[in-house]
Amino acid sequence: MGGVLAIGLLLCSLVLLFDPSVSHPLCIDSRAPSTLSTPLKFCSYNGTACCNSTVDSQIQKQFLSMNISSSACASLLKPVLCARCDPFAAELFTVASVPRPVPILCNSTLPSANSSQSLIQVTSDFCSNLWDTCENVSISNSPFAPSLQGQAGIPVNSTVSELTQFWQSKADFCNAFGGVSSDDSVCFDGEPVKLNDTGTPIPPHGLCLEKIGNGSYLNMVAHPDGSNRAFFSSQEGKVWLATIPEEGSGEVMGLDESSPFVDLTDAVHFDTAFGMMGMAFHPNFAENGRFFASFNCDKEKWPGCTGRCSCNSDVNCDPSKIGSDNGAQPCQYQTVIAEYSANGSASQPSSATNARPTEVRRIFTMGLPFTGHHGGQILFGPEDGYLYFMMGDGGGTGDPYNFSQNKNSLLGKIMRLDLDNVLSASENDKLALWGNYSIPKDNPVSEDPELRPEIWATGLRNPWRCSFDSENPSYFICADVGQDLYEEVDVITKGGNYGWNVYEGPYPFNLPNSTSKNTSTKLTDPIFPIMGYNHSVVNKNEGSASITGGYIYRSATDPCMYGRYVYGDLYAGAIWAGSEDPENSGNFSTSKIPFSCGRDSPIACTSVPGSSLPALGYVFSFGEDNRKDIFVLSSSGVYRIVRPSRCNYTCSKENVTSVATPGPSASPNDACWISNPPKSAVFLISSLVLLLLLSFV
Repeated sequence: MGGVLAIGLLLCSLVLLFDPSVSHPLCIDSRAPSTLSTPLKFCSYNGTACCNSTVDSQIQKQFLSMNISSSACASLLKPVLCARCDPFAAELFTVASVPRPVPILCNSTLPSANSSQSLIQVTSDFCSNLWDTCENVSISNSPFAPSLQGQAGIPVNSTVSELTQFWQSKADFCNAFGGVSSDDSVCFDGEPVKLNDTGTPIPPHGLCLEKIGNGSYLNMVAHPDGSNRAFFSSQEGKVWLATIPEEGSGEVMGLDESSPFVDLTDAVHFDTAFGMMGMAFHPNFAENGRFFASFNCDKEKWPGCTGRCSCNSDVNCDPSKIGSDNGAQPCQYQTVIAEYSANGSASQPSSATNARPTEVRRIFTMGLPFTGHHGGQILFGPEDGYLYFMMGDGGGTGDPYNFSQNKNSLLGKIMRLDLDNVLSASENDKLALWGNYSIPKDNPVSEDPELRPEIWATGLRNPWRCSFDSENPSYFICADVGQDLYEEVDVITKGGNYGWNVYEGPYPFNLPNSTSKNTSTKLTDPIFPIMGYNHSVVNKNEGSASITGGYIYRSATDPCMYGRYVYGDLYAGAIWAGSEDPENSGNFSTSKIPFSCGRDSPIACTSVPGSSLPALGYVFSFGEDNRKDIFVLSSSGVYRIVRPSRCNYTCSKENVTSVATPGPSASPNDACWISNPPKSAVFLISSLVLLLLLSFV
C-alpha cells in the first residue's frame, strides 16, 4: 500500500509539473531582432525582424539560384528560406545547440505538448504539406539534403536533387526536419511565428517578506555547490559565508560578522559611490576554488591602483581638461577586478570557510574620469562560462564625452571576458587589453571590427544589478539608472545598443553643452527598455529615483510570482513585478505590487512612519539562492520573499491547507502543488516513478 501511495504522490507531481518556457525573440547570431523602418521587399516581415535589406536581398538570390521547377513548391520554400528573418529565428534554427539549415517545420503527426503558439500553428502539418508538394520537384542546392550523419544538420554538397533522392519516405523526412510547438519551443508553419495573447496578466495581490538578517550587504551569490549557503559582501569590502534557513522555520540567517570569509578592505576604497561593487565565483569553484572581486581603489592610497586612464586620446578625451570632481582628480579612483583563491584553506574548496586576501591575478584595472556611474557588477554566464562586467558611463551630467556611444571606450558598456584563457604578453599588447584575460571568439568585434574587443553591449548609463533568468539563460536582464526622467529595464543581447546618451529610456535625450553632440540620426536600431518607470512615480517629494534590478522569480515559494521580474528602487518606496505577455513574446507590462512583512518574521520588521510599508531603508540589491528564492538586500537588513498567505495575501495557486510549514530538513521542492520546476526535477521524478514501478515487478 505504501508503494502505491508513493506512486500516487509522484504521479500527482508529474501531472502538475511542466517544462519552463524558453522560447523568446532572438536571432541566429544571438542578437535581438531589430525594428524595420520599412517592410522587407522579398521576405514577408515588417515591424521587427532578424534581417535587414541586405540579408533580404541575399535570401532572394539564394531562392532564385535554386531553380525550383514547381511554382507550388516554390511558394512553400520561399517562406522556409525567409524564416531566418523571423524574430524567433534562434529557436527555429537550433535544436539541442545544433544549428540547422532550415527551421523546425511544424509536424502535427508528432506528439504535442502544451503550446505557446497559436492553435492554427499547432494543428498545422506544414512538414507533410511541403513533402507532398515538393517530393518530386527538381531543386538546385537543396537545403533538405541530409548531413553526413543522415540528420537535419548542415547538408552535404549537392547540385540538383529531389526530396525522394535523399529521403525514403515522408516519415523519415519529417522525423529529420519536423517538430511541434510546445511551452519550451516553437515550430515554423509557413508564416511568421505568433504566440497566444492571453491579455494583460493580473498582478499578484501582494509580496510577503520575512526578515532573516540585520546586516547591510551589496551582493549575494548562491554557493556554487548547490547547498543552502550563500556569500554576502559589504560595500566596505568584506565577504561572509552564510547559511540560509528554511522558509517558515522561524530561524535567522547563519552569519558571523566577526568572521568574514575574506577581508579586502585594505585594497577597497569605500565612500558613498565607491567600494566593493561585485563578486563572482567561478562555475567550477567547488573544484578549483577561484573567485573574483570587483572593487574601486584610490591610487593615492593603494600602490596596487595602477590602471590606465579611461579618459585618453583614443576616446578624444584629455584628462587635464576635465578638472576635479568632488575633490578628486581624473582617474584617481579606479575600477578593479581581481582573482582570489580558496584553495589550501580546507580539504576541498567547496568546504572552505575562509580565503586569503592575496590577489592571485589582476584581471582588469581602469581609471575613472569622474566619481560616479561606474557600475561594477560581475557575473559568470550560466551557459558560456564567460565573465560579464557591467560598467557605467563614468559620470558627469549627460555623459559629456559621449563615452557610452564611443566604440573605443569601455565606459557605458557591458563587457564579456574569458578568464580561463590568458593571452601572451605580445598578444595582450597588440590588443591593448586592460588586464589579464582573453576575448571570446564570438564577441561582437568579430562582426564589427571598430568595437573594442571586450564589448558585448553599448549605450548604458549606469547598469545597476543584472541577472540571468535561471530557467531561460538567454534572458540577460539589466536595470539601467536614468538621469532626470526615466529608470529602465533592458534585455541585454549581443551587440545591442541601449541608446544612452541619445535616449534616456524611450525618450530622446539632448544635452546642449556636451562635448560631442548626439543626435538620433547617429543611432541605428537602438533597443528600448522592456519596462521601467518615470521619476515622477517614485519619491514625489524629492523627485529622486534610482532603479535596482532584480530577478525573474523562479521559486515555488510564491506560485503567483512565478515568471515575473521583480525589481525595486533605491529609495524603497515601491517594488514592481513585470510580466511578459504573450508568454515568450518579448512584450512586457509592469505594475507596482504591494508588499508587507509577515507577522511571524524571524526578526520583527519595523514600519515606515505613517505607513504600513516595512522600513527597508535603501534597497541596494536583490539576491537569489540555490532554491531560487529571492532576497531583498537593504540598508536595514536581509529580507526573503515568502508564501503570500503569511501576510494574508490571496494566491489561488497556493494550497494553504496542504502545505505545512517546512521543518529544518524539508525542501520547498517536496510539495505536490509545485508548478514550473527545473527540467532536472521532471527527469528525477520520472526516474523515481520508474524505479518504484520496477520494484513491484
